[in-house]
Amino acid sequence: MARVSQEHLDARRRQILDGAAICFARNGFHATSMQDVLKEVDLSAGAVYRYFSGKDELIAAIVGEVLVQVRDGFEEAARSTPPPSPDLLVASVLSRVLATKESLTVDGRPAFPGLVVQVWAETIRNEELAAVLHEGYGAVREAWTRIVRAHQDAGTIRSDVPPEYVARTMMAAAMGFLAQQALFGPAPTEILRDGLRALMSAPDEAGAN
Repeated sequence: MARVSQEHLDARRRQILDGAAICFARNGFHATSMQDVLKEVDLSAGAVYRYFSGKDELIAAIVGEVLVQVRDGFEEAARSTPPPSPDLLVASVLSRVLATKESLTVDGRPAFPGLVVQVWAETIRNEELAAVLHEGYGAVREAWTRIVRAHQDAGTIRSDVPPEYVARTMMAAAMGFLAQQALFGPAPTEILRDGLRALMSAPDEAGAN
């Protein structure tokens, strides 16, 4: 029997993850069965269970993969000198993540933003998923905090605010923009970039008195 190549195994795993993501985005986690996933990817139960033991493992794999993409994007930015400004940083990394998922659609609309919102809701009841998300976001926050600190050292961001506060606000902007896309439909990340840029240029009314 010929050995199955690693390329084939990776492609099959990708097929399963993408199919599961579409199912979850279409009907939600609880209304989606493994039988729905099998039908979507057109594979036997044995072929799918070779890679994933069930729905929870599929969900965790999808979440973990996205968090790695986000973390890697910001880690790369954190290594650049000087790092990009927050408006460019948030928009560029979010745009990159959305681009990798643009092939996932439900009824012609991007599936990824809605899937992300469902993941957030699922963490309320799923402790294992909450742990995965907490670890992933913690890594992202650390990378963002280093970037903010570098800007503060360079004098391009005010230094009287703890860098973690700024990092968490940047995360909130990205997460909120994804939520808007899930609720109201696709929108270019340039909107987020330009909006953040405008807020960054706002005068400090408290400091003016």
